[in-house]
Amino acid sequence: MEVLSSRILLRPSDPDRTHEFYGETLGLAVYRQFPGGTVYFLGNSLLEVSGQSDAGERPGVALWLQVRNLSDAVAQLALAGVPILRGPQQEPWGLHEAWIADPDGVRIVLVEVPEDHPLRSDPR
Repeated sequence: MEVLSSRILLRPSDPDRTHEFYGETLGLAVYRQFPGGTVYFLGNSLLEVSGQSDAGERPGVALWLQVRNLSDAVAQLALAGVPILRGPQQEPWGLHEAWIADPDGVRIVLVEVPEDHPLRSDPR
């Protein structure tokens, strides 16, 4: 199988609330809009929010979002009223992580990669 592109699909219980969260609160840039949905840039991936679901919380799904400065990101989100499920911590594998969730309970792991970590691809 040859994968040419990919994206994560979310079917929110309240599309307007979810679009506001990803587009306004997180400030994700729009890649594409179409009737019934929006595709957001998610670093080197895409996130499509379209349709509607009544499935509620999705505990088996999580988004991993790398940020440049974890403390700043968490502070900005807290000011915007986003509940911080777990504050910034250094993990045993060397990454700094904090956890939030979208309006439907989809877990979002915010990650800062320290300068000396092997994952560091942008030395700025």
